[in-house]
Order: sequence, then C-alpha cells, then structure tokens
Amino acid sequence: MSSAYEQPLLLQQRGREAEEEETLAAITDNADLMAEVLGRLDGRSLAAAGCVCRLWAAVSRRESVWEAVCGQHVAGGAAAGAQARPVVAALGGYRRLYRLCLGPALDRLGAGGWPAARLSLSLSLSLFSIECYERRLGRERGHPLPASLLFLGHGNPVDVS
Repeated sequence: MSSAYEQPLLLQQRGREAEEEETLAAITDNADLMAEVLGRLDGRSLAAAGCVCRLWAAVSRRESVWEAVCGQHVAGGAAAGAQARPVVAALGGYRRLYRLCLGPALDRLGAGGWPAARLSLSLSLSLFSIECYERRLGRERGHPLPASLLFLGHGNPVDVS
C-alpha cells in the first residue's frame, strides 16, 4: 500500500511524463523542426530516418534537407553551395548528387575528416559535375562520350586519392 505521502509524488511524476510525451510529440510533428534535425544526419542515417513514418519520409525527401547533408561534406560549406546550385539543378538535385557521387566518394574515403579528404571529395565532385555536363551535351548532340572523360569509367566515381 502506498502512503498518503507517496500518492501525490506519483501523480506529479505521471504528470511530468505526460508533459514530456506531449512535448516530444509536438517536436516530431513539426516538419520544419524535423527538417532541421534530419539535415544534420549523414546520408545513410537520413535514408533510414525516412522509413520511420510518413512525416519523416516526406521531410527526408525535401531538397533542402539533402542540401544540408551535402553541404556538410563539401569544402566551403554554404558558400560553395550557392555556387553549386546551378550544377546541382542540372544533375537532378542534391539527393541524386549524394546518391551518385558524394555517398560513394565518402564510403571510399572513410570517416576521416582530415583536410586532404575534404579536398579529395571536392575534386571528385568537380569531376562528376564535368562528366554529367559533357554527357548531357553529348546526348543532346548525338555524340559519343568525350575522350576527355574515358578515364572516369563510364559513370563510376573516380578515386582521386
């Protein structure tokens, strides 16, 4: 049996737990706040978070979230992002850029955050964007792959380290 003293404490604890659950629900139901949080994840974690529920799936498909994820890994961060927007638009968006170029390059470089790895990643991104533009121009004009890009391995990212 609980004493008269313990019952008010239990009620207070239950009240605090209910408030915490309401606060947590309010945070996870706010799409803009979730976009801010999900944009700080790495690509694999973001893809996994997209499987949690419909709201998280919708937020994880936002271009702004993938822009933040890509911006974490490119030398120059937001400043480089403003210059890269036209290139990214031509490639099909930040999500596609991460899937085709940044993700494989990051896997190859490992988890090292040293400056040479960031520069190597930026170089891989530059080569990838050149390849995409030249392929696009070649397709539009009916030309084969330019000889300058044959070393890229027809779509496979290049290990420039």
